[in-house]
Amino acid sequence: MSPRTYGHDRRLRSSLLLAAAAAVCGAVVGALAHPAQAAQAGDGRDPARTAALRQELRDLVGAPGGPPGVIAVLRDHDRTEVYRAGVADIESGRPPKASDHMRIASVAKAFSGAVALRLVDRGRLHLDDTIGEVLPGQPAAWHRVTLRQLLHHTSGLPDYSGSQGFIDIVSEDPRHRFDPRRLLEFVADEDLAFRPGSRYQYSNSDNIAVALMAEASTGRRYEELLRELVYEPLGLERTSLPRGYRLPAPYLHGYQLAPSAEPVDVSEAVSASGAWAAGGIVSTPKDLTAFIRGYAGGGLISNRTREQQFTFIPGALSQPPGPGRTDAGLAIYRYTTRCGVVYGHTGNTPGYTQLVAATADGRRSLTFSLTTQTSLTLNPDLLARVRHVQEDFVCALLRR
Repeated sequence: MSPRTYGHDRRLRSSLLLAAAAAVCGAVVGALAHPAQAAQAGDGRDPARTAALRQELRDLVGAPGGPPGVIAVLRDHDRTEVYRAGVADIESGRPPKASDHMRIASVAKAFSGAVALRLVDRGRLHLDDTIGEVLPGQPAAWHRVTLRQLLHHTSGLPDYSGSQGFIDIVSEDPRHRFDPRRLLEFVADEDLAFRPGSRYQYSNSDNIAVALMAEASTGRRYEELLRELVYEPLGLERTSLPRGYRLPAPYLHGYQLAPSAEPVDVSEAVSASGAWAAGGIVSTPKDLTAFIRGYAGGGLISNRTREQQFTFIPGALSQPPGPGRTDAGLAIYRYTTRCGVVYGHTGNTPGYTQLVAATADGRRSLTFSLTTQTSLTLNPDLLARVRHVQEDFVCALLRR
């Protein structure tokens, strides 16, 4: 089956425009199965476990509404196991690879958290610094919000990606090139949604503000700070924050799925500039493995700062929800599964769903990537199945 390319016909493009209006964390319907390809794993130390995980991915891809492709990377100390099913590109039929580029969606929020917390360690920022102190040009109604509350999603900042002005622009042109440093202007006339610190509410505006605070406190561009404070220390060679809609080759193609219709390749349908620090980063499964091992394992920040990061709000969900029970820390989530606890982040955007997680010592990690978007509201059955499979992979990681 050959996919239709984004923009191929006007009626299909219109449906994508609506989806792209929620490009940072919105929902795209998917309900078309594709044949599974053989999975591939590591050293085969436990053949029964390996076979079971392979079969789970094949079943996931072959299920109604299943993703065209999925790749999972398990790393235990120095041993890596790669599991995959389906295809990276329906047109060519090639299998997914750990070196393929992909949009990491809201996993980018963990990267902005890493930048901010490293600056806290260096004394350039403090968790109780306020928007008013660091970004006095932002609306006065927001001035009492702290960096800690932004990282905890307890700020009350209105979400720019849900504003009508932003939606109108993206609906007209999903590839519109935004000035990411002006994204908060879409909600600058709005008051806080609630008193800062009083409750949890996931907002893409939070991480835009975090990146702006990082820039203001250092006089450096956020992209430079990412490279200096995250990419280079962790050896991330294929991770970037683009402004446009192009993806570096090779890449995992992301698809929009609909019942009784051909899949639509939406890999390059939406400009990353509209997500920026909240969801615009492009990476690979291999690089994400290195990132989450360092980030969740505490390799980037001091123990003192990490104690603050690991202050969790019970039951606060990432978007989409990850495996098991979820609690929110500072730009990190705790996933308590039936087999134990891992720490990380999830993300979804048109064409992609992501989970990255690791143990608290960073020695064991999981990256789990789908080539379609899952949604708690529009395809809950698929998401429930994905979470079940993710939990089984966590159990395999923890070997329980």
